[in-house]
Amino acid sequence: MPQSHKLIYGIYILVWVTMAINPKYPEDWLIENILVFLFFPFIVWMDSRRRFSLTALVALLIFACLHSLGSHYTYAEMEHFDVITRFLGFERNHFDRLVHFLFGLLLFRIIFEMAAPSISSVKTALLFTLTLVISISTMYEMLEWLAAVILHPELGTAFLGTQGDEWDAQKDTLCALTGALINLTFYSGYKNLFSHKNIMQQQK
Repeated sequence: MPQSHKLIYGIYILVWVTMAINPKYPEDWLIENILVFLFFPFIVWMDSRRRFSLTALVALLIFACLHSLGSHYTYAEMEHFDVITRFLGFERNHFDRLVHFLFGLLLFRIIFEMAAPSISSVKTALLFTLTLVISISTMYEMLEWLAAVILHPELGTAFLGTQGDEWDAQKDTLCALTGALINLTFYSGYKNLFSHKNIMQQQK
């Protein structure tokens, strides 16, 4: 594994440990990080197989660090985002919406790189990635609700971060879809990446 990749993983671990210290709601922090415990080892393992691009890992690092920040304060009460909220004239803290948007925008590439070597055309790979991003976002909203109801009903508001919006889950998914769709405007770049990934796969 390249040293640059190890550095990125090291930075994330440092940020994660820092954000794990004295979170605002410890039980909420634990629920928010269940997927981190599962997917961080998976990403490292996939990197050893697929050799992700540095761009994909940096994008993942940005998203993961923002998630750690959100889980420390809770997405609905991320106080450092209040300045932006007031500046834009919003009553609602939209930090959660920003992170959902960045999920689609930033994680699209690494999901594409995972899928590309197993798919025959770049258009199919892009469509598969787009569909997967939407599916993951929708499933996350459902799992989020189930976790709040089953594990800690009293933390439901803090964990779900709906802030009184009954359409919160649908809007979060739409944000993720919008971020993912932006990636399609870089079709030529993904086409070159697809060719490179498949050549590397054939050489193994």
